[in-house]
Amino acid sequence: MITIVDYGIGNLNSVANMILHVGGECRITGDAGEIASAKKLLLPGVGAFDRGMEALRESGIAEALSVAVLERGVPALGICLGMQLMTKRSEEGHLPGLGWLDAEVVKFRFSADSGLKIPHMGWNTLSIRRDNPLILPEERQRFYFVHSYYVVCADESDVTATCDYGCDFVAAFARGNIFGAQFHPEKSHRFGMAVMRNFSEMISC
Repeated sequence: MITIVDYGIGNLNSVANMILHVGGECRITGDAGEIASAKKLLLPGVGAFDRGMEALRESGIAEALSVAVLERGVPALGICLGMQLMTKRSEEGHLPGLGWLDAEVVKFRFSADSGLKIPHMGWNTLSIRRDNPLILPEERQRFYFVHSYYVVCADESDVTATCDYGCDFVAAFARGNIFGAQFHPEKSHRFGMAVMRNFSEMISC
C-alpha cells in the first residue's frame, strides 16, 4: 500500500490513478499519524519550494515523514517538487528542506541566445547512471518534465539518472530507501508506468 501525501500541493488523483492502473494499491491522506505509520510513501508536488515546506511543517507532516523515512526506513518516492523538498535547501526560497539528502536545488540559467526556455517543459530522454530498482536500464527512456529548478547532489553516487537540457541535470536520485524523480511518471506513459509499478512492488518494512 502506497500512502500518497496530501499537503495541498500536487496532482494527487493523477498519481493515484497511475498506481491503480499498474495494479498497485494506494490511499491519499494528509493525516500525520497515518503518514508516520505508512509502509510506503509518495510525496508529489508542484509549485514553490517555500510554500511546500510551510505546508508540510504547519500540518505536522514533515515530522511524520521523517519518523517514517529516517527512523523506520520506509521507502519514499518524491516527484518533481516532492523530490526537491527532500534536499537541504533551494534557491527558490529561504526555508530549509527536509534534508534527507546532501543536495540543493538551483535554477536553470541560460544565455539569451541559447534558445532554451524556462521552465523546461516536455519530453526528454534519460541517461541511466547506475543500477536502481525504479528505472531499469532500457534504451531511450523518455519522461515528461515541467520544472524551472533542478537538484544538485553533493555525492555523485546518489545520482541514478540524468537528463540534458542546456546542462546535465539530475533527473533521479536514490539513497537507501529514499528515491526522487524530477520528471512526472504519472504523465510519462509506458516508462512512467514502469517506474510506478516498480515502486508499487518494492518490498516495504
